[in-house]
Amino acid sequence: MAMAQGNEGVVGLRFFVALGAAERRRRQQRLTAWGEPLGRAMDGLPLGAYYQHETCVRVEEGTAMRRGVLITLTLACAMVLGSLIVSYTGSAQQDATSTTPGPLIYNPYPPGILPDDLVSEIERVRREVNVIFDEALKEWLALPPPTVTGQPPTLQGTGYEAVQILGKLMNFDENMSPFRNRACSSCHMPYAGFSGPIPSVNLTMVAYPGSEEFRAGKRTAQRYTYSPRFPVLELYPAQDLLFGGNFWDGRSTGYLLQSPDAEQAQHPPVDTQEHALPDMACIALRLSQAPYRPLFEQVWGAGSLDIAFPFNSEATCATPGGAAALGQNTGGNPTPIKLSPADRVKANRVYDNWGQSISFYESSPEVSPYTSKVDANINGLPGSQYTPDELAAVMLFRGKSNCNSCHIDGQTTLLTPGQTDTGTYATNARPLFTCFGYSNLGLPLNPRDAIFYQTTPDPFGFTANPFGFAFRDLGLGTFLRSGPGSAPNPNSAWTPLAPRMDGRQQVSTVRNVAMTPSCPPGSPSSCVACPTTEAGLLDSNGKPIPYFQKEFFHNGYIKSLKQLVHFYNTRDMFAYNVTSGNCPKGTTEKVDCWPMPEVPNNIDMTVGNLGLTDQEENLLVIAMQLLTDGFTTPYPNINTFTGTCSICDPQTDPNCSPSRQGNETLIPTPPLPPCAPEVCGVAPLPSSPIP
Repeated sequence: MAMAQGNEGVVGLRFFVALGAAERRRRQQRLTAWGEPLGRAMDGLPLGAYYQHETCVRVEEGTAMRRGVLITLTLACAMVLGSLIVSYTGSAQQDATSTTPGPLIYNPYPPGILPDDLVSEIERVRREVNVIFDEALKEWLALPPPTVTGQPPTLQGTGYEAVQILGKLMNFDENMSPFRNRACSSCHMPYAGFSGPIPSVNLTMVAYPGSEEFRAGKRTAQRYTYSPRFPVLELYPAQDLLFGGNFWDGRSTGYLLQSPDAEQAQHPPVDTQEHALPDMACIALRLSQAPYRPLFEQVWGAGSLDIAFPFNSEATCATPGGAAALGQNTGGNPTPIKLSPADRVKANRVYDNWGQSISFYESSPEVSPYTSKVDANINGLPGSQYTPDELAAVMLFRGKSNCNSCHIDGQTTLLTPGQTDTGTYATNARPLFTCFGYSNLGLPLNPRDAIFYQTTPDPFGFTANPFGFAFRDLGLGTFLRSGPGSAPNPNSAWTPLAPRMDGRQQVSTVRNVAMTPSCPPGSPSSCVACPTTEAGLLDSNGKPIPYFQKEFFHNGYIKSLKQLVHFYNTRDMFAYNVTSGNCPKGTTEKVDCWPMPEVPNNIDMTVGNLGLTDQEENLLVIAMQLLTDGFTTPYPNINTFTGTCSICDPQTDPNCSPSRQGNETLIPTPPLPPCAPEVCGVAPLPSSPIP
C-alpha cells in the first residue's frame, strides 16, 4: 500500500490467493521464529502481503494525520486484512512495485544516443533481478534463526549467513528507489561480473538509466566483485599518492565505517542519477515495509526500524532526488523528511547497517569467491595446469607488458630481458590484481556518454549537467576539491594534492573483467550463454561465436579486451591531436588512431608504447580471461541472463573484430568549449590549464 500526498487514500490495494492450510502453518511457524513483526502477520497472508499489512498497522498505530484520512486508511486496511484472499501471482517485490506509478520520461538525447531496445532491456533486467530477489527470500526462510548470545551479542550458528542473505535481499530489492523500479543490481548483475547487464547500453550511452528514466550517470557501472577487499583511502607519504577507497574517483573513502565498500553502497540510493531517493531516511522507510524486516531486526536489533515517519514520507520518497518540489534542484534541502533528532539518528544508523550488510554480501563467495583458474593454479588443484599459451600469457602479464606493476599478482615483475624469476606463490595466496591506486591512462572524451546531453531540466525540474560538453571528468582530482558530480572530501589535508590527481581514475582489479553469461549444468531452460566478450571470433566449424558486449574503463570508450590491450600498447604510437570520431582519413580509430586525452594532465607514461606484437596482445587477453571466477565451481547466478547475445559475421561486417568492435557506433565529438570554471577553475587549480 502506498500513500501519496495530495491524493490521500490507499493506492493499489491488492488481494492474494489463499495458501493451503499446511503451507500457511509452515510459513507462520517460520515467520514467527524470525521475530514478532512477521509472527503477528495474519494466518493465510503470503509474504508479499506483508508490505500492505505492516503499513496498515503503522498507519493505525501512530502517524499523525487528518481524522478523515485516518478513517479512510483504517477502512482500507480492514479491507486488506479481512477480505478473502483471491489473487497471488508473484513475489513480494513484484507485488509492491506493480502499484507504483512509473517515472515521467526524460529524453534530452539526440537520436542514436539511447539504444533502440532500452525499454525492453530494462524490463528484461528487472525480471532477472526479481528472480534472484525471490531466491534470496527462499534462502532466508529456509535458514534456521541464529541464537543471540554472549557479550557483545553474537548471532550464534547462522549469523554469517543471515547477514549475507540480508545484504543479498537489499542488493536485489527494487523498492529501494522512488518508483520501486531500480535495485543496486539493476546496473550490476552477476553474469557480467556485477557490472553492466545491458549490451546495448554498454555499446552506446555508457552510463545506466536510473529510477527516473532516462536520467543517467557519467561513468560505466564498475564491477564490485572483490570491492570489499579495497582498503580505506589513505596517503602513502613516500609516493605522495592516494591508495584505497571505492568508485572510479575514490569518493567512497571508508573513513567513517572503515569500509570503502560499505560506504560505496550508501552513495547510489541518494544519487540523483541512480536510485535517486531524495533522503537517505527513505531506505529506513522502505526497509520498514520490506517482507524481510524481521531479518533486518534480527541482525541489527529489535526496534531498529521503529521510526515515526511523518505522514507525507512515502510521497517524499516517491519523488526523485533533485526535484524542484523538494527544493533540491539547486542543491538545498538534503533531508526533506522531517524526523525528530532521535529518529534521524536511528535512520542514519539504519543507513550504515544497509551499507554494512551489502558489503558483507559482496565479500561472500556468492560475489567474490576466488574460483578462477589462476586461483586453482596457485593452489595446485587438479586440472589447473596452464596450457602453453596460458603460461606464456601469465609470464607476459608480469614481464614485458608491465601489467603486474599496477595489477599486482603477488609474485614478481620482470622487465629486464634475461632476468631470472625467483618469485613463487604462497599457498592459498589471494592476489587481487590491483594496487588500489589511481591512474590517468589518457583516454579520450567519449561523446556517447549520456551525461553530456542532460543539460535541460527534467520533468521534476532537475538538471544533471548544466555544463554540457564543457564538463570534464577529472576523477580523483574533482573529488579532492569536493567538485560537481562527486562528493565532499572528508580530509582537507588531501585537497592540495588535487592538481597531481586530475584525470586519475581507480585502478580496477582484473578479476572478472572477462566474465560473461554462461549456463553450467543444471541451469534453467531460459538461460542464455554468451561465451566471450570479443566480436568476430569463429568456432572450429568457422561459425561466428556469440559474444556479450561489455564496456571498459571509466567512460566506456573501449569495447573489447583486445582494444584495451592495444590501447595500452600503442596509445603513444598512434596519438593524434583530434577528438573521438574525427580521426584522419586513412586511419581507423582504435586501430591506428588514438584521439587526444580528455584530461592531458598527469598522464601515466608507464604504458602507451609497450612494443608488443599482435600475438602478445592476444596472449594478454588470455591472461585476463584466466581470472574469471567459476573454474572450480560455477559462479552463483551466472545463469540468470535471459537476453540475446551479440553476433556478427567478419566476412560481411568490417567492424566485426575485437580490434574494431563497436566502431559502428562512433560519433563525431562536437567542437568542445573550454572546461567549465565550476570544474576546472576550483582551487587548487590544475597544474596546467585543461582545455
